[in-house]
Amino acid sequence: MRSRLASCGAAAFAMAALLAASGCYPGRMKYHYRNTPYAPETPQEAEDAIIEESGGDGTAVERQRLRLEQIAREDDAVYRMNSGDQIEIRVYGHDDLGMVTRLGPDGTIGMAFVGQVKLSDLTLAEGADAIREGLSEYVKNPVVSITIREIASETATISGACMKPGVYQISNSTRLADLYAQAGASGVRLFNGIDVDVADLEHSQFIRGNEILPVDFLKAINEGDPLHNIRIHKGDYIHIAQRLEASVTVCGDVNNPHKRLYEAGMGLIETLAAAGWMRNSHWKHVIIIRNGLSDPKMYKVDVDGILAGKCRNVPLHPNDIVFVPKDDMSEFNVFVQKILPTAQLVSLLRSNVSSSWSVDGGN
Repeated sequence: MRSRLASCGAAAFAMAALLAASGCYPGRMKYHYRNTPYAPETPQEAEDAIIEESGGDGTAVERQRLRLEQIAREDDAVYRMNSGDQIEIRVYGHDDLGMVTRLGPDGTIGMAFVGQVKLSDLTLAEGADAIREGLSEYVKNPVVSITIREIASETATISGACMKPGVYQISNSTRLADLYAQAGASGVRLFNGIDVDVADLEHSQFIRGNEILPVDFLKAINEGDPLHNIRIHKGDYIHIAQRLEASVTVCGDVNNPHKRLYEAGMGLIETLAAAGWMRNSHWKHVIIIRNGLSDPKMYKVDVDGILAGKCRNVPLHPNDIVFVPKDDMSEFNVFVQKILPTAQLVSLLRSNVSSSWSVDGGN
C-alpha cells in the first residue's frame, strides 16, 4: 500500500513538473541578484555561477537584436497636428494676427481674414503654408510660423498588471520605462505577509500596429538598456502581463521536492534551502531547465562556487525546473526518458568541466 502511495505521489509530482514547464519563455537574462534574504554576500567581481549552457541556437536572439537596432535607426516620423493640439501662430510684423488656439474636434481653427483652416494631419510647415496662402490676399508677403504648445493627440495605452493602467499622453522623448513609471509600475499583492509584485515583465508585450516588438521588458525597465527601452509612438499598446500561478519546481536529489510560488528576485540558493537542501548523494552540479519542455534550455550551475563566495547566486525565472541529479545519474536517466526525451541534457551533464571559476577569474 505504501509503495503504491509513493508511486502515485511520484507520478503526481512528475506531472506537476511537466505542467510547470509547459510554457515557452525567452532565454537567460543576466541581471544583478538583489533583495534575497538567503543570498550570500559575493564580491562584485565574482564570476557567473552558470558554467555551461545547452539548447537554443541563438538565432532568435540575433533576430531580436537586429529588429531592435532597425527600430533605433528609423527616423522619427514628422509630427502632424491633430484635434486637441494647442498651437501658437505668429505672423511676423503683424502681432495682432498672432494667436494661441486649440484644434477643434474637426481639426480646424478659426482665424481673422482667413476663416476656418483645416490643420489636422498637416505638418507645422504645411499648416503655416495653408495660413500664409489665406492671408496673402490681405497681407503682403506674410511670414507665418506655427509652434506646438501642447500635444493632446499623441497617446499610447498601457494595460494589465500596473497600478494605473490607461491612456497616456506622450512626447517625442517618452520611452517604455517612462510610460511604465507613469502608470505606477507594478501592482502588488499580499503573499506570506509581504507585498510582492504582480507584474510579469518577462512575458509582457509591446504592440505597434500589427507587430509585437521583440522588447525585453526586464532589460528596458530594470536595466535601462537603450536597445530595449525604445521610444513610444502614437498608438502603441503595452500590456503588462500578470504573474498569476507562476511557480518554480524543485526535484531530484533534494530532501523536500516541491513546487513553490515564484517571487520576483528569488534565486537558486534559497530555493534549494526551501527544499530542505540537497542530499549527500547529489551530483556536484545543479541543472536549471528553462524555456519549457518543448524547447528546453539547460544551465549547469556551480553551487559550491556560490557558497564559497566565488560566484553570484543565479536568479530564477517563472516556471524554471531546478533538478538535482544523483552521482550515479540513474535518477536523471529516468527523468530524461520519461519527461525530457532529448540528448541535449545528457550531453550537458556528462560533459567534462575542466576547472572551477574563481573570484579573480583564474582556474
